[in-house]
Amino acid sequence: MAAFPLCVARVYDPPEAWVGARLLVDRLWPRGVAKARLRLDDWLKEVAPSTGLRQWFHADPARWPQFRLRYLDELGSNPAVETCLGWCRKGPVTLLTASRDRDHNHADILHDHLDGLLRK
Repeated sequence: MAAFPLCVARVYDPPEAWVGARLLVDRLWPRGVAKARLRLDDWLKEVAPSTGLRQWFHADPARWPQFRLRYLDELGSNPAVETCLGWCRKGPVTLLTASRDRDHNHADILHDHLDGLLRK
């Protein structure tokens, strides 16, 4: 089991809800959000889905199962995952995303992937 909390939050949520290190896991900077407001510990663009995969999915819930598999495949060979794990091993982490859909977003997939690796 992960020793520290690992959470997912939207960048538009109140910052008081974020725990520990704040990691933005989106490839693009969120619209309308000042950098000072987020007070990020790291912006891990490289751990986000590839541009091609992101554009293919484009928030189409019907593509969600296939998107999940494709993104997990990308994560399997992504060195930025180790950077995320390093943060997770130091203390609590909040993965931040600008995704509007709380049920179909890459940050949740990343959370589950990291959690699984930390439990090994």
